[in-house]
Amino acid sequence: MTEELHKPPDEGATLDAGAARVEAPSLARGAFRRVALFTDKIDWHVEAFARALKRLGAAPVPVRLSACKIDTTRLQGLAIPGFHGKLPELAIVRAIGDGSLEEITMRLGVLHALQALNVRVVNDARAIERCTDKSMASLLLARAGLKTPATFVVQTLAEARAIAARECAKGPLVLKPLFGAQGWGLRLICDPAELPEPHEARFVYYLQRFVGPRPDAQGFEDMRVLVSRGRVVGAMRRRAESWITNVRQGAKPVAATPSVEEERIALAAARALGADCAGVDLIWDETGAPLVLEVNSMAGWSGLQRVTNFSIAERLARDALALIAAAQSVAP
Repeated sequence: MTEELHKPPDEGATLDAGAARVEAPSLARGAFRRVALFTDKIDWHVEAFARALKRLGAAPVPVRLSACKIDTTRLQGLAIPGFHGKLPELAIVRAIGDGSLEEITMRLGVLHALQALNVRVVNDARAIERCTDKSMASLLLARAGLKTPATFVVQTLAEARAIAARECAKGPLVLKPLFGAQGWGLRLICDPAELPEPHEARFVYYLQRFVGPRPDAQGFEDMRVLVSRGRVVGAMRRRAESWITNVRQGAKPVAATPSVEEERIALAAARALGADCAGVDLIWDETGAPLVLEVNSMAGWSGLQRVTNFSIAERLARDALALIAAAQSVAP
């Protein structure tokens, strides 16, 4: 890729990410769909998405949301690097990027603005907000009638200790960062004294009932179901020796076919949070009934691809492009 992530590709240029390279078509070709691929770095997922979009006749432009600007002197009020004063036809969000509350708020504001300007965003800002905020996700899943492990979210150490004193008598709790992914920052709480100080918890205690392995399970295990446009793309079981079952932390992906009930719950979970594309994590209670752990609006699929015999990136790219085709077909 070029030195700056947001620099538009020239005719025949490449998006360089270390050793791997992705050919990028020119935006000058009218037949190409102009696609903003929002990311903070060129990783395997972005490269795979860019290749798939290009094969399907689109012109993907990787761009950082941190490089976008709101400029009310412009016709549309937005400046998206790489689009020369125009707007993309489609925006795919792979990452928001780290930042302060103000920075994240502005980046989400750019996504809200694109949607207000009739640019299809996958996933849109509301879905990202709902999925990223675990407390809101848990509330919406419960209101949709979907079973989740018992969850408690409070803002003081005293309240968290009171909950732990009551609930740990029934079994451990998991303390999760309100905003976090890939299993980082999780803590198993067996006693109120194990709760961290408020600044370590970022002043919010998200506590969820720990669900241990069933007697017939092979160690710790859960299921990731990848959903796109109201259909299941694929699924895997993640098996691990520890209770944290993320592939990035050493869990083994195993090909799986969801049951009818697991598929129904995964689709309903994505729908409850308004996500066009989502990774839904399921686990099973002591009776074997599936529970929703969380819904990821910017889910990775490298582990799932290892046990899938078709290109997931191409399927997701095709689904994303179909969304704008469908919108244009019903436009007045």
